[in-house]
Amino acid sequence: MATGKDAKPAKPAKDYAADVKRYAPNANADAVAAIVKHCGIALQSADASLVSASSKDELARVRENWLKKKLGLTEADATLDKAIQEVAEKMKADRNKQRVTFYYLLAEKYGKLDSLGKKAKA
Repeated sequence: MATGKDAKPAKPAKDYAADVKRYAPNANADAVAAIVKHCGIALQSADASLVSASSKDELARVRENWLKKKLGLTEADATLDKAIQEVAEKMKADRNKQRVTFYYLLAEKYGKLDSLGKKAKA
C-alpha cells in the first residue's frame, strides 16, 4: 500500500446529482444515490457510464435490466421502448448521455423515485 509521496490522489467522484439536476432541478438526492449504487463499478468505465441512444442492444438492456428488473415494470416492450425514446429525446442535446441521469428520468417518468430513495436509506 503506497503512502506519502507514492500515494496516488483519490479520483474525484463524478457529480451525478449535478447532471441530473440539469433535467430535474428538484432531484431526489436519495434516488440519485440509489441509482449510483445500483450501477456500481460500471460507472468507473467511461463507456459503461453512458447510454448509447443509437444502439438497439443498449436500449434493450436498459429496458430489461433497469425498467423491468430494477423498477419492476410490466408494461409491454413497445410501451417501455417509447418511454426510453422520450428520455433519449429529452437528452438529445447531450452527446454523452450519463447513465445515472438517463435512469433517473425513467424512474421519474414511472413514479418510482420514492421507492429508490427509500432503498438507499435502508
